[in-house]
Amino acid sequence: MINSAKNVLLLLACCFCSLQAEDFSQLKTIGTMGKNERILANGAEAAIFEHVGAGVLNHLWIGGKHTDSVRIRYYIDGEAEASIDMDLYMGHGIGFKEPRAPWANRYMGKIGKNSGLHNNYQIPFGKSVRVTAQIQTYPEDEANPQLWWIIRGIENGKVQIGKRTLPDEARLKLYRKEDYTAKPMEEVELFNSNKSGAVFLVAVAAKSVPGGRRLTYLEGCVRGYFPDQREPLLMSSGMEDYFLGTYYFNTGYFVSDTGGLTHINKKVGSFSAFRIHDADPVFFSDGMSMTVRNGETMHGTIEGEHFLEPPSTTYTTYTWVYEW
Repeated sequence: MINSAKNVLLLLACCFCSLQAEDFSQLKTIGTMGKNERILANGAEAAIFEHVGAGVLNHLWIGGKHTDSVRIRYYIDGEAEASIDMDLYMGHGIGFKEPRAPWANRYMGKIGKNSGLHNNYQIPFGKSVRVTAQIQTYPEDEANPQLWWIIRGIENGKVQIGKRTLPDEARLKLYRKEDYTAKPMEEVELFNSNKSGAVFLVAVAAKSVPGGRRLTYLEGCVRGYFPDQREPLLMSSGMEDYFLGTYYFNTGYFVSDTGGLTHINKKVGSFSAFRIHDADPVFFSDGMSMTVRNGETMHGTIEGEHFLEPPSTTYTTYTWVYEW
């Protein structure tokens, strides 16, 4: 009996090893690069990578003199409208075309003075993927600026968030709100989904309307709303706290694997920052929405005395969400 049990265990171990080898044998690195290409003339939306099949893109690097004017789109599984459509800078958590560099974490970074932005976002696709570039504002000195790029991924790859493998049907969607001016105490919606999923990355760029108290809008808390809960989940004790800062970012710029401050100008009341929900995952079932409030009451409640008279504030927000 003992020998028989040992034989069964050995057989199971061999089968497991075989399955592991078979899984790895299905993986194939895919990608491309562009070197000193001039493909952006006349407002063209130019394809910089296309692939048919299932997999995950997990690296993008873009270089060039005018990258602060470039827009990148990902068309997943033949969609007509790109589910990921990003201004290159804001797509890396950078507002107001902030030139500061170099900085990087495990997910993204900006290494050159006005170039060399990269990310390692996991972008899954089931049938195909098409990546395009387009210039948004033409520089006066160059009608067809040069562009460099690197794109890489894995055919038949999987996506992990918080060390948990996401379902094969998971797709990454970028929810955007651009140049929206919120009134004092208004809740600004970051995203609203009726599916199941996981929040990956939130980036906010905001600036107080002239004449207001400059940064008091940062008192606003981030809230999560779930269909089976009557009250929202308060996800921060203030906006700068959500992005890991404190006292209106009193130590200035910083970058970590969880969050970072990429721009700050206290004289005009502007900032941009990002927050990554990998080590701190946010999963949801059957729907979720998130908001950030433009200012806050003393204890984060809906009713109560206004706190520090927040100004009207203009927001651009990028929220990356996996949905399935």
